Amino acid sequence: MGDRVFRLDVRQEGGRYRVAVDDRVLDVDYVETGPGFVSLVADGESHALVVEGCPGGFAVTLDGRRTSIEIGASAPAGVAPRHAVQGPARLLAPMPGKVVRILAPPGAAVSAGQGLVVMEAMKMENELRAPRPGTVREVHVKEGQAVETGALLVVVE
Repeated sequence: MGDRVFRLDVRQEGGRYRVAVDDRVLDVDYVETGPGFVSLVADGESHALVVEGCPGGFAVTLDGRRTSIEIGASAPAGVAPRHAVQGPARLLAPMPGKVVRILAPPGAAVSAGQGLVVMEAMKMENELRAPRPGTVREVHVKEGQAVETGALLVVVE
């Protein structure tokens, strides 16, 4: 991941996962909230991620930071990215809050990681970024609008 190498062992136990990262074990809930969007709860901490398949692994965006994750040679045969970069990408609100600014109007060409919407949540502004390059097809919110977790904000194709 980035410049660091981690050894992972992932085992599904019921509806949860037990993930061993080097010598640390985490209990993880993993829920896909839309195409390429994941809600992850690891040891009680909640995270909203954007996950894209790419050659040899994944690109993951967390808190506006994009990280490449490569699946190494020790991965079981047949392991491949589960999220294809096809079809529309739906940007969902990762938490309840208020839309402060729309940064990319419908029809705008955007690059991966480019800011699309600024949300205010818990007295902090968060810039939500494009999960991949494309064109903004739909903006489903207006500046000043309150949104709930999982609300559809923008569609990028």
